[in-house]
Amino acid sequence: MEILGNIIKGAIHLKDSLTPEVNPIEAQERVLIHLLETAKATQFGKAYQFERLLESKTIAKDFASTIPYFDYNTISEQWWNKLHQGEQDVTWPGAPSYYALSSGTTGKTSKRIPVTDAMIAAIREAGIQQVTALSSFDLPADFFSKEVMMLGSSTNLTEKENHLEGEISGISASNIPFWFKGYYKPGEDIAKIDDWDTRVATIAKRAKEWDIGALSGIPSWMELMMKAVIDYHNANHIHEIWPNLQVYTSGGVAFGPYEKSFNALLGHPITVIDTYLASEGFIAFQSRPETDAMQLVTNNGIYFEFVPFHPDYIKPDGSLVDHAPSITLKDVALDQDYVLIMSTVSGAWRYLIGDTIAFTNVERAEIKITGRTKFFLNTVGSQLSVNKLDDAIRFLEEEFSTTIPEYTLCAKRFDDGFYHSWYLGSDTLQADGETIAEALDKYLKSANKNYKVARGKALEGVKVHVVRPDVFHDWNGANKKKGGQVKMERVMGEDKFKEWEAFVSA
Repeated sequence: MEILGNIIKGAIHLKDSLTPEVNPIEAQERVLIHLLETAKATQFGKAYQFERLLESKTIAKDFASTIPYFDYNTISEQWWNKLHQGEQDVTWPGAPSYYALSSGTTGKTSKRIPVTDAMIAAIREAGIQQVTALSSFDLPADFFSKEVMMLGSSTNLTEKENHLEGEISGISASNIPFWFKGYYKPGEDIAKIDDWDTRVATIAKRAKEWDIGALSGIPSWMELMMKAVIDYHNANHIHEIWPNLQVYTSGGVAFGPYEKSFNALLGHPITVIDTYLASEGFIAFQSRPETDAMQLVTNNGIYFEFVPFHPDYIKPDGSLVDHAPSITLKDVALDQDYVLIMSTVSGAWRYLIGDTIAFTNVERAEIKITGRTKFFLNTVGSQLSVNKLDDAIRFLEEEFSTTIPEYTLCAKRFDDGFYHSWYLGSDTLQADGETIAEALDKYLKSANKNYKVARGKALEGVKVHVVRPDVFHDWNGANKKKGGQVKMERVMGEDKFKEWEAFVSA
């Protein structure tokens, strides 16, 4: 197999060397024109006069001033609902072949996001770009002949009328290229098993049949799968089962909070590569080992805009006010939080995906995910984004020599005022809640000036509760489902937090 690995590695290096360097700004200009040109005869294109926009000398500026922002609810109510009534050519030519079901991290009701054939092709092409980028990583030749464990949602899609429905990871896995099927594990039969626990149990039983070189999936569910494999075979770590495991492609959430607990399941370090695949498209991937930031896919079916993340621009439900200013890639700055806006080949237009990002390298269009518009903890001016909360978790792990793979919190009013009430998921955290709370509060004050100011005013401090990590998994199973794209909400509103606390205490 080493000969095959050398051939594949050589082909990847050759493709990388022959692929011209992408100019992200120019690529984005071409993508916008392609989107407008393709959709100009749709109902949406006619309503917003795409023909006229295409004649403009300042297309990006006029595009932004002509078309309002849409979150899922507004675009679904005003436009996508027409697709469910049998209409075609609504926001994109024809009708979508798939709908990605996504409850995200905010509720039980699934969103139904159109996924067109053009988007399937775009996701596949972005995947090829990511594979090509592996030439930048120092991976041995034999890695390229090993199998890849892709742990997503079920590929057993639901047939409805003239389309199929499922989570985006299941849709993507059901459309993998023919040449990749020999490498893809757990294979089509197991991937179609709907029940998460049954699917993982089947993977555990058959794990030794496969020579896995790479893993791909959301960290929390990947950890559970590896634990199941380790326990079933009475092993000490996953490398006793898959000795050639060398790469983990993470996605969906920041890997940082999971790093310590994930590494505890390994026999030796592996290469971790971050990706950003959402129901709305393949947004970014880590393209080089010098950074853990991800490069936006700027030349492949998605046009990006960025709204400075400022409390004045965000409504209580996380959507944008109408007058919030947007900028294009050529005007972004380093280390500024932006609300990510997308227009895509699936017929999403100026769509608020709900994530906030920051640029770590403008020239390369490299970003990191900093949080969610709905999960920004700004009660009494504390201004804590998810990445700052993740940093606090990493501090606690080091401070108390522990692992905390899961957490959630709420700005909650108690009898004596507002507190940030944290629930930490850990099997190894031995300190009492008051000791942890004191250390956490001290860290947050030293690391975040707005939090320190808030602590001098209406914010009384933090309260900490430690529970088992599987409580979080059970919560997701009870409120959404296990596995796939399901992610834990890091910040909850008070009503949701009441449900959470009742669940924990039950």
